[in-house]
Amino acid sequence: MLHWCSRMEADSQISSKKYAADISSIKEAQKCISSYVHKTLVLSSETLNSFCGRMLYFKCECFQKGGAFKFRGACNAIFSLDDTQAGKGVVTHSSGNHAAALALAAKIRGIPAYVVVPKNAPKCKVENVKRYGGQIIWSEASMQSREEITTKVLQETGGVMIHSYNDRRIISGQGTISLELLEQVPQIDTIVVPVSGGGLISGVAIAAKSINPSIRILAAEPKGANDAAQSKAAGEIVKLPETKTIADGLRAFLGELTWPVVRDLVDDIIVVEDNEIIEAMRHCYEILKVAVEPSGAIGLAAVLSDSFRNNPAWKDCKHIGIIVSGGNVDLGLLWDSLNKAEP
Repeated sequence: MLHWCSRMEADSQISSKKYAADISSIKEAQKCISSYVHKTLVLSSETLNSFCGRMLYFKCECFQKGGAFKFRGACNAIFSLDDTQAGKGVVTHSSGNHAAALALAAKIRGIPAYVVVPKNAPKCKVENVKRYGGQIIWSEASMQSREEITTKVLQETGGVMIHSYNDRRIISGQGTISLELLEQVPQIDTIVVPVSGGGLISGVAIAAKSINPSIRILAAEPKGANDAAQSKAAGEIVKLPETKTIADGLRAFLGELTWPVVRDLVDDIIVVEDNEIIEAMRHCYEILKVAVEPSGAIGLAAVLSDSFRNNPAWKDCKHIGIIVSGGNVDLGLLWDSLNKAEP
């Protein structure tokens, strides 16, 4: 266990950098959402441990309400609103799990959720939004269309905008994962986290490094959407002209609130191919017996990749927490992908 002074020092170091969230806002988020969210299981597998010669601990956010970690941030954002703000409802644009999470959290509070959804969003995730009572407004697939329609909805409703990742309340809510995980498995020395817009990894990194300054935070990213890796290399936010990956939840770009955290607190980014993600999904199904979407399987794909296993920098990563971020998978897409991956 860390000496108390070490924890205070870590808290001070992270707070002094003035990130969008800090350990205090994350602990407040935990108090705010504790009666609404699931404290998710941590699973392990001797078989998967043997594949990589490490101890792996899977934090199963696929078992969270709404089927993904996004409910934590959405819940914190919605229950942080005062009654006047909440009364007009909340607004967002999302192609996936954030849309459903916000709809569910709004339903629990009894307020409207207006969700701008691009026409190419995965069917299973759209169905979740409908199931939770979200009011869907369709847009074209482009970010320009999504943002323009969202602006119009905000003007018409007077609702509160809840961005899917570039929001202090969202980042703080996602950070509660670290508080749970490091309580459940204190010996963890490394956490592997999917990265997209950066809300999840920002919250996880801030909380984990505040608790244990020496812990390693590694991001996992698909090669077809490797803007975070390119951003780290360039020292500034890089946005790609297009993304192409089976991991539909990992196509967003870093925001101005999440980039500084990724820049400063994420130790490295492991980029994997889609076929590696598909193989990791197969392992999750066949060995862990857990339904995982591509974005949720990418952490395992990263740990099993040659670029991680053969990198001497990570030889001391012995106890690895893997954030299984979600389980909302389009089964038709999954079967097609698995069949294509057959030798």
